[in-house]
Amino acid sequence: MKTVCSLCPHHCAIDREERGFCRGRKNVDDVIICENYGKLTALALDPIEKKPLRRFFPGSFILSVGSYGCNMRCPFCQNYEIAMEGTTDAAVYFSPAELVTKALELTETAPGNLGVAFTYNEPLISYEYVMDTAKQLKKAGLKTVLVTNGMICEEPLKALLPYIDAMNIDLKGYTEAYYRWLKGDLKTVKNTIETSVIHCHVEVTTLIVPGKNDSEAEMAAEAAWLSSLDGEIPLHISRFFPRYQVKTGAPTSVDTIDQLCKIAKKHLKYVYAGNC
Repeated sequence: MKTVCSLCPHHCAIDREERGFCRGRKNVDDVIICENYGKLTALALDPIEKKPLRRFFPGSFILSVGSYGCNMRCPFCQNYEIAMEGTTDAAVYFSPAELVTKALELTETAPGNLGVAFTYNEPLISYEYVMDTAKQLKKAGLKTVLVTNGMICEEPLKALLPYIDAMNIDLKGYTEAYYRWLKGDLKTVKNTIETSVIHCHVEVTTLIVPGKNDSEAEMAAEAAWLSSLDGEIPLHISRFFPRYQVKTGAPTSVDTIDQLCKIAKKHLKYVYAGNC
């Protein structure tokens, strides 16, 4: 018997004991569970600017954690070793309480710790784990950050947002055709940004892939739309480097990034050139 997962716009109909498109959610006895709950593949104390968040407690550090799986299929994924996996023997289990304890311990040692950032793979496919941990982090006086592709349905997003302090959301491009290539949905991501800016600090990242999403007209349209929500939303415009399944071609030129930044700055107050 198949059960539909209602977390993201893929709405996977999943057979018993099978996983969905994201490889992190599973049908167990006709109930969709977070199969990667608490299974961490990465844990590091990072500068907050690395998320990237430039206008959220600048100069601070945050405990960054990741699991495995993703509900998109970017062929240039920089963390494909975990994001494209369905399971991994390298994962180490941390309960929400254990992760909060670890985060609290790091607040007492240099350089200090702001809280927890869910990052590296797509954190929202671990929705229940993020929710449970974020609630405990808030009680402990720590911050919760999401670095996400924004591919989540509105109802679960709204339930989670009261416990989230900041997000960096990938707006990977500004056309439906580009999102189809990446197995995503532009409308959903735009709704995530529009909904989230009301509730928490939001910064946006766009990775520029030569010949795919690098037109000046597209950047102008994207920046104008972000400005219509809030002209002070920080936008990070980042360089592409060949990776994963896209191993040929040149990295995005610095000149292209500079030009797109100039265009974005006509609409937005805070625009940053990135090298990721």
